[in-house]
Amino acid sequence: MIHRTFGEIARSEENQRLVSTADLKPIERQFLAAMHRMGFGRFERVPIRDGSLILSPWPATVQEVRFGSDTQIFGMQSGDFDLKAQVVQLFTFVRSVEVGEIRTLQIRHGIPFLMELEDRPKPAGGPK
Repeated sequence: MIHRTFGEIARSEENQRLVSTADLKPIERQFLAAMHRMGFGRFERVPIRDGSLILSPWPATVQEVRFGSDTQIFGMQSGDFDLKAQVVQLFTFVRSVEVGEIRTLQIRHGIPFLMELEDRPKPAGGPK
């Protein structure tokens, strides 16, 4: 259960620095590129440990393919670029999770759209 509001998470000093791809951790840049390549679909069961995505083994991906419509290939811009608000919100949430899992992360137009997150906070006074 998440006990923090997005506003509380976003106000943390570390998360106020997320503006461009240069501000992302290498693992976050790798995941952002995968979201862009996917275009439409979802990631399932992505572990999070100490505010970082665990991508080995690579999480299950489900790509949506629509027949009878124009297919747009999504790609990531080369070099550094400013992050969309949804991307900032995704990585802000991820960085706030000690131990948890993204159950599903829906991707639309290459950016995060909807996330189900299981947050497993460490017990107070327990081992760190």
